[in-house]
Amino acid sequence: MKQIAIGPEKNQASAVVQGCMRISDMSEDAVEKMIETDLENGVSFFDHADIYSDGACEALFGRVLAKRPDLRDKITLQTKCGIVHGDGYSYYDFSKEHLLETVNASLKRLQTDHIDYLLLHRPDALMEPEEVAEVFDELHTSGKVLHFGVSNQNPVQMELLKQTVQQPLEVNQLQFSVMFTGMVDAGINVNMTVDGANVRDGGILDYCRLHGVTIQAWSPFQYGFFEGVFLDNPKFPVLNKKIDEIAAKYDVTNNAIAVAWILRHPAEMQVILGSTNLRRIAASAKGADITLTRQEWYEIYLAAGNKLP
Repeated sequence: MKQIAIGPEKNQASAVVQGCMRISDMSEDAVEKMIETDLENGVSFFDHADIYSDGACEALFGRVLAKRPDLRDKITLQTKCGIVHGDGYSYYDFSKEHLLETVNASLKRLQTDHIDYLLLHRPDALMEPEEVAEVFDELHTSGKVLHFGVSNQNPVQMELLKQTVQQPLEVNQLQFSVMFTGMVDAGINVNMTVDGANVRDGGILDYCRLHGVTIQAWSPFQYGFFEGVFLDNPKFPVLNKKIDEIAAKYDVTNNAIAVAWILRHPAEMQVILGSTNLRRIAASAKGADITLTRQEWYEIYLAAGNKLP
């Protein structure tokens, strides 16, 4: 599988990431088989968050690692923190007390002595960068966390953190798919008055490229904000016809083409799979080894309903 170089140390990581948000209802044997299937298909990077099923996803994954300790050295383990689920509501908390507490809890649930990548989940409006810096220093010095990043943050928020945080911010996890293209729309529609010209993210795509930050694209098969999957969806006949046409050319599934479309961008992104279906994982992973032509990339972009100036 295509490898992505992350951070100043150029650590090699699989271009496709296994998302673990939906594993809580699986058995230990099923999760073990999922990990094995991922590895067989070149996927060695696994993404968690402390809030996924209120920690149940991490705990289940940890039980599998405890049963199969040989797997830990074969995978890159990532988790996120900073979102608090209340009674019928949620809020964000980047305080030193909360971050340290949740990271230690994640380590315990995952049954590991270190997390390879820790991301701050969703921006906290009350963030105090000095507290975050203290947390990162403590976690890094103790060896509990090796690398750091953020999720869903814009350039100014990252720059604010960098004023005090000493460790590089190596990753930014952002929503991006064929049907969620805001990161590229604004760059295509420069100096235009159409809706696509609106810069809603502060130019995060180019910022990450300029600063060597790896973008991890989440919800690669979704449209809107968790509104549903666009593949094989009758709402999008033109798009699916085009994707199916290109999939037939490369003899792969439509999932693989949706992955290949994201990875064709020169930003060198990773794609986070949400599916736990073994056949779909294997099929999607093949997209990492397909390089779409420029024409194919733009044909898919246009088929999704976008227009070029």
